[in-house]
Amino acid sequence: MGLVCAASASSARWYFVAQQPAHLTRSNPMGNSMRRFYLSSLLAFTGGHMINYTVILYLQEKVGSDLLSGIGFGLSFGSSIVFGWFAGVLCDRISPTRVIHAAQALFLFSLACLWWTDAEASDQSRVAWTLFSAFLSGLAWSFVGPARLAALGQIAPNDKLRPATIIFNLQVLLGFGLAPVVIGLVRSHYGWPAVFFTGMVLFSASSLLLLGIQTRGSDRPTQGVLQELRQGFGAVGANPLLTQLILASIVAYAMTGPMQVLLPKLAREVLGLSEIERGAYLGLMALTLIVGGVAALVLGKYLHHGAAIFAGTIVASLLFASLCWWRSAAASAVALGSMGMLGGMVISFVIAGIQGQAPEAMRGRIMGIYSIISQVIPAASGVAAGVLARSVSVTTAIFMAGLGLATLALLASIVMPQLRRMHA
Repeated sequence: MGLVCAASASSARWYFVAQQPAHLTRSNPMGNSMRRFYLSSLLAFTGGHMINYTVILYLQEKVGSDLLSGIGFGLSFGSSIVFGWFAGVLCDRISPTRVIHAAQALFLFSLACLWWTDAEASDQSRVAWTLFSAFLSGLAWSFVGPARLAALGQIAPNDKLRPATIIFNLQVLLGFGLAPVVIGLVRSHYGWPAVFFTGMVLFSASSLLLLGIQTRGSDRPTQGVLQELRQGFGAVGANPLLTQLILASIVAYAMTGPMQVLLPKLAREVLGLSEIERGAYLGLMALTLIVGGVAALVLGKYLHHGAAIFAGTIVASLLFASLCWWRSAAASAVALGSMGMLGGMVISFVIAGIQGQAPEAMRGRIMGIYSIISQVIPAASGVAAGVLARSVSVTTAIFMAGLGLATLALLASIVMPQLRRMHA
């Protein structure tokens, strides 16, 4: 993990040193803040996803209930649909780094509850305490996403905001991929308490790295949450390109739910993979999402972003649909890996575009809308995929979901001319 953190910080450092004038790179205070912010983000997202995975695994193993593990996952992400709106408003009112510190304190409290549950809770209360811990984690996720994106908008130079956002999204993908690896390594040697302790260390280090990084809140008088939310939606509606980027994020994230629900069943029932092979097959998605994020960073200045978003979404959806045909694990893995790379690139371009179009005064609210989409849409599409899989075979469900999403993306490309014409 340390090597990955170092590589991530090194890539961020290389980009900003290479792109800044010589008189800035001698002392480079902005570059130092950016590197610390990226490393802080990587540690925080790794710790956050560790909690998500822990809730699912803990309820499956200690309680033996897939239903409760699903409820736990829903609490870990579903809270944003209630609290995410206020989080966006708050990030425009006060310093975003203050919001980050408060959210990460909630993550620490969630881990402390899980630790106490494992050590002291009775069998009767174990479920309630674990679900309460998941709720605390979900509450923290509601605030930490928009707060970090709002902080990034203040830390990064305006002319580097898009590539800076792509680098930030790479930390999100790295954290998603690292979390199960860290859990597996730590738990196999030291057990669940060490997993909880490791998460606490990651969040503590993440908060320490943010000390001294200055962000600011608004100096305007507050007008009430609902009024400020209406202003945020008004800003989105007044900018056709921003509106279309928000809609494109919904289409892009709609693919992730069917993947999470249907791929494990495909690996087990159709490809006939063993437990270890299934883990490698499903882990390929996280790895290739990261590769796609790196590709967006490297190729971003050369590609037409609007065309890449639509073409990438359509091709990725068709690749997902093609998984119903492959009976060879190797061929299926190639299609899955290609889909993951395109998905990572598309999401990176979408979030960079939203960040670049968001007005400074309303960045928290707009990035709050994006954060809610990134958490709620996968859950909703996953539920829909689960319902579909109960009516038809898994291969038919994959084909229908992939083809449906490809059709939706094609229609979106026709009715979204501003996004279609968006350059780097």
